[in-house]
Amino acid sequence: MTWNAFIWFGVPAVLLSAAGAVVSLCANEHWSASSLKYRRRRTMAIWFTLIALTVMAAFIVGLWIGLRRPPMRTMGETRLWYSFFAILSGLFTYLIWRYRWILSFSTVLATVFIMLNIFKPEIHDQTLMPALQSPWFIPHVTVYMFSYSLLGCAFLLGLAGLAGTKQKILSAADTLVYIGTAFLTFGMLSGALWAKEAWGHYWSWDPKETWALITWLSYLLYIHLRLVGRVSRRTLCLVLILSFACLQMCWWGVNYLPAAQDSIHVYNK
Repeated sequence: MTWNAFIWFGVPAVLLSAAGAVVSLCANEHWSASSLKYRRRRTMAIWFTLIALTVMAAFIVGLWIGLRRPPMRTMGETRLWYSFFAILSGLFTYLIWRYRWILSFSTVLATVFIMLNIFKPEIHDQTLMPALQSPWFIPHVTVYMFSYSLLGCAFLLGLAGLAGTKQKILSAADTLVYIGTAFLTFGMLSGALWAKEAWGHYWSWDPKETWALITWLSYLLYIHLRLVGRVSRRTLCLVLILSFACLQMCWWGVNYLPAAQDSIHVYNK
């Protein structure tokens, strides 16, 4: 399978995920969780989302086979993984905390990156430079994309909290940040081991590495503020939003910095 087939998978995945989001929104918030109507709508939303995930997974597997390498080298390929994990994280949040609107937000988040991949395709070939042939490459990228998606859902909860929703969203955001930061930490450690094997050093203060550290510290700040207490809900939501902005800078924003053009971590070459 080649990248040209992505539109036949990306568009159906968006439509299926959107269908799940609409069904979840149609569930009246006053319905009892045990009522038949609520359970039917919830089951339909889950199934639509699961099928969307299956469609995305099918393309990822097909592309992996077609390229004869893991589709994790270019920015477009990382957007592909992020779209998949954004839908998955939205479903996880919906299953655990039953927020009717979270599937809508996660669908929008995934759709943005899917549409970018459709309207701004990149060259995808079988070439994989020696540095990317490390056994640490796949777990590093996969763990990072998964952590980014969890922290993306925490960002959505931060936006909802800042907008004044009456739901108790911070406990859900805490869980997402704890898990996301744990995976983020593993991603940084695996990246250091990969760098040592590929380039001979664990850390070089490369712009991407520096922003990865800033992102990690910003989420540790959120965890610290939550554990210490005495911080307003608005402040915590702002920290979540600013932390996610740092994450976006780490992921793709550094590509546009003049100092990063010679970086080994820039994907837009």
